[in-house]
Amino acid sequence: MTVSNRLDQTLSNARAEGRNVLSPYITVGFPDVPTSVDIAEAILRNGGDLLEVGVPFSDPMADGPTVQKTSFHALQHGVSVGTCLDAVRQLRSRGIDSPLMLMGYFNPFLKYGLQDLVRDAADAGVDGLIVPDLPPEESTELEALCAENNIHQIHFVALTSTDERIKYISSHASGFIYCVAVLGVTGARQDIRADVAELVGRVRQHTDVPVIQGFGVSSKEHIDAIAAYADGAIVASAMFDAIEHAPADQKVQAAVDFVKGLKGRR
Repeated sequence: MTVSNRLDQTLSNARAEGRNVLSPYITVGFPDVPTSVDIAEAILRNGGDLLEVGVPFSDPMADGPTVQKTSFHALQHGVSVGTCLDAVRQLRSRGIDSPLMLMGYFNPFLKYGLQDLVRDAADAGVDGLIVPDLPPEESTELEALCAENNIHQIHFVALTSTDERIKYISSHASGFIYCVAVLGVTGARQDIRADVAELVGRVRQHTDVPVIQGFGVSSKEHIDAIAAYADGAIVASAMFDAIEHAPADQKVQAAVDFVKGLKGRR
């Protein structure tokens, strides 16, 4: 019998409780592999509901300077797809039962082998796969493999998406729909665009699959605003900035403090 996907359980429970989810993002290997795993565990135990596990890539076209820098740093230290799968295994061995999503670009996954990737991801304990440079039209093989292994392939909508495009993406939606809230790459922003709520409303006309907003989210004020129309938020660059500026022995605590701040906790 197929075990229910952790992502489904978490998002369903959050909706039933009337609360939004928070998904931090880590790059495996930043600032180093052991510390990145420690950060992942700590933030999931202190306010993070789910986690994007970032696979470093040399040309991360959707990512702004901060995430690019963490990716370059990780690659310089030999981090690979296999390293990231090992990080997931470590988190599961430590008792982390939160949803874990592997986020990476298509080339490293293709080189690894899609069938091997999905099999190994399922064995490691991955719940979702996010591939920003693979549109649904080209995802037939990967979607089928994910479905066979109880993994969600997450697709994106953007402010430039037409209603026809949103309808098509919604028909392929699994787990949640990733709402790109800026015209551009990832990175902390001062304000959330007012038209993002309209975009989420357009998505909801076609599907009941949860919608989680990412790109540019950096503060509790952003989280509170997003809660009015979306199911959750993804945070990356602003947390990386906090980690980078913390002393070497305080980087895990810096990440925890940042996540607690987003949740309004101390």
